[in-house]
Amino acid sequence: MNSFQEVFIRYRELMEIAVYGVAILLILIGLYAVLTKKHLVKVVIGLSIMDAGVNLLFVGVGYITNHTAPIFSPGYEDAADKMVDPVPQALVLTAIVIGFAVTALALSLVIRLYRHHKTANIEQLNSLRW
Repeated sequence: MNSFQEVFIRYRELMEIAVYGVAILLILIGLYAVLTKKHLVKVVIGLSIMDAGVNLLFVGVGYITNHTAPIFSPGYEDAADKMVDPVPQALVLTAIVIGFAVTALALSLVIRLYRHHKTANIEQLNSLRW
């Protein structure tokens, strides 16, 4: 094997590890925002960041090296064994849509809460506590 192929293989392995690392980093950043921030908009943004990390992790797990997109085209009918699994991609696409809807709903609830209580700080919302 020549040196270019060795570098390419090493680069591909490094990129696979980087995808998992970035996904876990996004999940941890979002978790940090959810657990430590007192402003509700920051908490919603943290949830959205966590959602992006989970989606990236699913895409990274569903990828198979040296395989193609799961699209059958003329001349490639027998290439099913060389295609990645389309289920993780479909799940991530659905999760993106659901995540967007949940974020929009959460932000609209934060706006309603702010209009009623004149604050979005969790500690100042004493009327909602037991």
